Amino acid sequence: MKKLIALSCAAFLGLGSAAVFADDDVSSAEAAKLAEEGKIQTLESLEEKALSVKAGEITDRDLEHEYGRYIYKLDVRAADGTDWDIDIDASTGEVLKTEQDD
Repeated sequence: MKKLIALSCAAFLGLGSAAVFADDDVSSAEAAKLAEEGKIQTLESLEEKALSVKAGEITDRDLEHEYGRYIYKLDVRAADGTDWDIDIDASTGEVLKTEQDD
């Protein structure tokens, strides 16, 4: 299981995506530790959840600790070019917000 998490994180970071976590956000190392401890779901599973809600390409992602819980915030560009903000409770996988970007 640890190897799977490590490989997922390595792949996640190795893609060269816009997944740079800001200073006030949860770091990728801390996210991996939280997933390993079972405090949050894996980022891969949360991304699958987001794409099941709105199919497209993930263009940005951040894990934040807000209001006493971890929230995974994703930006998705749909095939028609529209941009969407999707917020997911990282512990439960509950979709908290799906909103079209202006």
